[in-house]
Amino acid sequence: MNLKQLSIASFNLYNLNEPGLPMYTDTTGWTQAEYDRKIGWTAHQLQSLDADVFGLQEMWNPVSVQRALISAGVADHYDLLAPPNANGKRIDCGALVRKGLLTGQPEWITRFPPGFVLRSTGDDPQTPSIGVNIRGYSRPVLHFTIRPRSPGPEVHVYVCHFKSKGPTQVFNEKWFKADPALYGKHATGLGAAISTIRRTAEAAALRFLLSEQMKGNDTPVIVLGDINDGQHSNTANILTEQPRYLVGESKGGGDTSLYTAQTLQEYRDTRDVYYTHVHQDIRESLDHILVSQEFYDNSKKRIWMFDGLVINNDHLNFEDHKALGTGDHGVIRATFRYSPAKVTA
Repeated sequence: MNLKQLSIASFNLYNLNEPGLPMYTDTTGWTQAEYDRKIGWTAHQLQSLDADVFGLQEMWNPVSVQRALISAGVADHYDLLAPPNANGKRIDCGALVRKGLLTGQPEWITRFPPGFVLRSTGDDPQTPSIGVNIRGYSRPVLHFTIRPRSPGPEVHVYVCHFKSKGPTQVFNEKWFKADPALYGKHATGLGAAISTIRRTAEAAALRFLLSEQMKGNDTPVIVLGDINDGQHSNTANILTEQPRYLVGESKGGGDTSLYTAQTLQEYRDTRDVYYTHVHQDIRESLDHILVSQEFYDNSKKRIWMFDGLVINNDHLNFEDHKALGTGDHGVIRATFRYSPAKVTA
């Protein structure tokens, strides 16, 4: 395959599961009517965005994804990547990869990498010691490879879904039950801190994997998904390593850096209206497409040039997603044009 353009999308499916199956504390799940509307809306997104790769989050059941593909009339166009044991009883990341692009076998990474440590005695005598003992991801990270041009390097793709900002429910913890009078008034703050620590650990563990993958070579990498944090958050900064953007033509690029499609788009727009989620009237960008220097316009090792970002988010203006069949996140697609940097003597 020799693509002249490569399009990558991130799509949070908002608990896509077969009707009647329980999800979280919802014991009855989707009704048939709700499910039918949801499949129709999902199919429309697949049709309109028509990406070469869709990274999927909140995929409970691949059977439902297949139904959406059939409804969209594109079932023969994609390889559906789902864990072999996915049956609607747990949440997974998945992907749709246009036929002919996939190389090798996908893997779902549940455990943090060997050697990964979040422990310190402190930077100075005033700083107390710290240790974080999380061992795995809330949602397994999907890793697979594609080859958009042959001959050409494989592109490593990671699809992730990190812990949400919602406070972790702590009322069933032993320490909480031992003194509810004390902890009751602190449940929100403590729960939010636990969620933040977990999300930060997940980002750092993925960054550990990425650095191992990228350091000292020219491996193209794409990371996409719902990181449940904004463009300039610490979560995003850990993943990207905060590279410089405004450099001369074919002068920039970082060996292990990642560049956000949102920032690349902002340099082409006169106004930033990028958001993928609304909570209590606050619009945020929680869903991201991050790319290595091989996809960065000003990189001296550029292979692909950024060619625009599309965000389908009008449905976020209406809150009753269950009744309407819509998702609670915007769907984003970034397009890249094959345009290797010119090597000068």
